[in-house]
Amino acid sequence: MRIGLLGTGNVARALAHGWRAAGHDVLLGSRHPEERTGLGLPVATLDETAAHAEVLVNATPGGVSVELLHSIGAPALAGIPLIDVGVGLSDDFTRLTHPNSSLGELVQEAFPLTPVVKTLCTMDSTTMTAPGDLTEPGTVFLSGDDAEAKRTTGRLLTDLGWPASSQLDIGSITTARGQEHFAFLFMGIAGGVGSHTFNIKVVTRRPQAAV
Repeated sequence: MRIGLLGTGNVARALAHGWRAAGHDVLLGSRHPEERTGLGLPVATLDETAAHAEVLVNATPGGVSVELLHSIGAPALAGIPLIDVGVGLSDDFTRLTHPNSSLGELVQEAFPLTPVVKTLCTMDSTTMTAPGDLTEPGTVFLSGDDAEAKRTTGRLLTDLGWPASSQLDIGSITTARGQEHFAFLFMGIAGGVGSHTFNIKVVTRRPQAAV
């Protein structure tokens, strides 16, 4: 599959390497590709990356993502599943830039013909691409309104090492705010365990025996 990743930071590069190892054709998109050489991955303009992609991934800072997507334009994004892994945080990491909504919702509202799926934003880039290195399986969440886009996202998550048993569909794109607002708890847990490489796991109650 041709995957276009918008962004060239740690998350975009980690995902690109993970999916390339699984056999996918990956391309990173940058506003200034000429300045992003030496990454060990192909880099093109944002427009070229969108034109290349069967699936797009937003791995840009959440505070600028909508503006960046508008620079590509709604016609170029129409019909392409967009996996959104961004979280909008202030420069000092003390507040969300979308406190009463989520980046995922805002992207879906701005681009109604582009099916958006929110996922992978509750963990660091190492965990995104190597969940099997953790002491036990964790949970990765999916939010979105388009069932087929979610299925495509699920297959790509499987290629990163997330089995179906670890994937939890939590509902429509409005549930993306729950994923993004987890950012502050993530930072608290990181401080408690002394590492950013961890994940959470949804644990349900055992079935009760019939009386």
